[in-house]
Amino acid sequence: MPHLDRRSFLVTGLAAGAVAAVPATTALAEPTPAAETAQSLASRGLRADPFTLGVASGDPAPGGFVIWTRLAPQPLAEDGMGGMPSHRFAVLWQVYADEHCRHVVRAGVEIAGPEWGHSVHVEVEGLQPGREYWYRFRLGSYLSPTGRARTAPHPLTLGGPLTMAFVSCAQYEHGYFTSYRRLAEDHPDLVLHLGDYQYEYTKDTYTIPGGNVRDHEGPETETLAGYRQRHAQYKADLDLQAAHAAAPWLVVWDDHEVDNNWADEVPERPDIPQPNFLARREAAFRAYYENMPLRRTSVPRGIDMQLYRRIRWGRLATFHMLDTRQFRDDQGCGDGYRDCPAASDPARSITGDEQERWLLDGFRQSRAQWDIIGQQVFFGQRDNNPGPAKVTSMDAWDGYVASRQRITQGWVDAEVRNAVVLTGDVHAHWAGDLKLDYDDPGSRTVGSELVATSISTGGDGADSDPATHPFLQINPHLKFYNNQRGYVLTKIDHELLTADFRVVPQVQVPGSPVRTKATFVVEDRVPGVKQTYLRPVDPALRTSRQMTVEDTVQLETERP
Repeated sequence: MPHLDRRSFLVTGLAAGAVAAVPATTALAEPTPAAETAQSLASRGLRADPFTLGVASGDPAPGGFVIWTRLAPQPLAEDGMGGMPSHRFAVLWQVYADEHCRHVVRAGVEIAGPEWGHSVHVEVEGLQPGREYWYRFRLGSYLSPTGRARTAPHPLTLGGPLTMAFVSCAQYEHGYFTSYRRLAEDHPDLVLHLGDYQYEYTKDTYTIPGGNVRDHEGPETETLAGYRQRHAQYKADLDLQAAHAAAPWLVVWDDHEVDNNWADEVPERPDIPQPNFLARREAAFRAYYENMPLRRTSVPRGIDMQLYRRIRWGRLATFHMLDTRQFRDDQGCGDGYRDCPAASDPARSITGDEQERWLLDGFRQSRAQWDIIGQQVFFGQRDNNPGPAKVTSMDAWDGYVASRQRITQGWVDAEVRNAVVLTGDVHAHWAGDLKLDYDDPGSRTVGSELVATSISTGGDGADSDPATHPFLQINPHLKFYNNQRGYVLTKIDHELLTADFRVVPQVQVPGSPVRTKATFVVEDRVPGVKQTYLRPVDPALRTSRQMTVEDTVQLETERP
C-alpha cells in the first residue's frame, strides 16, 4: 500500500467534495475533535500495525454497505484484546470510486473502543446502486489493506448477472484455507457464509487421520476473551483475508461459532451440568458481531442477536438469510441419525414461530426472479436406511419435518417464482430436488437445493463417484455428491442459475489449484437441478483473462 500521511488522507477526501458521515460517525473536516484525536494517536502506545485482521464488507444495499475492520497488533493475545491499549481510537475510513483509491466518494471517522474489541463497523450510505467501490482505513501512520465492495442494484431493476459464491465449515486445524484464496480469484460480486466460520475446540480435540496440520491457540472457547482470540486467529489467515477483501459477505452462523450442535438455550451435552452455557452463548454472540461486517440491527443484546434478515439484489434475487440455531427446539432422540418419532411432531420448529412467520411473509411479498434461502443444515430429506424405517439426521431439517413442510408449502402457496435453498454444514457437495412428498419419487418437484462442501473441515477428503453413493440410491431426489473441499460458485441471471461445484484436491498442504467438479443449472420456472456435462476447452479459444488450464465449457446438450 502507498504511504499516506494524515493530512493527504484528509485533504484527498475534502478535495473530492464528497466527504460524508453515517450515524455514530464524526464527519471528516478540519479542525474537529476527532481529527485532533487522530493526530495524537502515535503518542497513545500504538507501535505496531493494527490492521493484522484485514478488512471486510457486508450486507449490501442499493445505497451502500457495511465496511469492517478490527484493531489487533497482536491478534493472538490471550486476553482477546489483540494487544490494543484499553482506550478508544479514532479510525479514519474512506470509500473510493476506483481501485487505485484516487477518487474519494465517502469518508469519515469511527471510534473503536475496548468494549467492542476495538472493532469498526461503518454503515456507508449515499452511494450509487449496482456498482463497485473500494475502501480502506487508517489509524495514525498505519494504512489498512484495500477491500472491494459492491452496492445492490436499484430495487426496481434486474441489474446484470450476479456472480455469487457460498461457503461453510472452515476448521483451521484440519487444513489451509486455499479455497478462500481461489474464491477471491474468481471475483464474485457477493459471498454467502453459511456457518461454522470458526471452531470452538482446543488443540487436538477434533483431529483428522494423520493428525492436524496446524493448531488452535488457547483453550476451548467459552469466554469472551477466548472467542475473540479464536476469531482473530482465523481472521489473521491471509487466504481468508483475501476472500473478505474481494466482495461483500452475507454471514450467518451454525453451531461451532458457539458449541457443537447447540440448540437455543441447550448445549451439546444437556446431560452434563453446564450452568455457564448462557454466559458462553452471550460471549460467543458478542465476539461474532465484533468480527463480522454486520449492521447495527445485529448488535447482540445479552443472549439474543438478530441475525436472520433479508437482502434484496434488485428484482433479480431476494436472499432470505436464516438462523436455524438460536430459536430451534432441542434435537429429538439425540443429535445423530435416528428413526425418531419426535422428528414428525408438528409442534417442533427449527426456526421458531416468529422467524417462520417472517419467512412466509417474505415469500408472499416477494416479486424477485429468484428467492434464495441461505441457511445452515441439510433441507431436503436424506434417509440413510434402504428399508421402510426412515433414519435421518436429527440435527438437520429431517429432525423438524413439520417445520420443513410448512415452509415448503409456504413458498408453493405464495407462488414463488424460483425457490432455491443454499446449505452448508455437511462437509460435502450435494445437489438435489425439493418436494412436498419425499415418499413419492414421482411427486412434483417444487424447489432446488445446493449444498457447499467445507473449506477445510475433514482434511483433504477424496474424489468420489456419485452414482455409487448410498444416499443417492436411497433418495432419488438427490442428484449429486462429492467429498472434496471447496465452494460453490454461481451465476444468476433472469433465465438461469448456474452452479459450479468447485473443488481443491488438497487442503492439508497449501496452494492447491481449483477445478470445477460438476455444473448444475436451475432454469427459470423449472424447479429442480439439472447437470450439464463438460468438455475441455480448445486451447486456441483461450484468453488470458477468461480461461485457465483447468477451465471447461458446457456442451449444448445434456448427457442422458
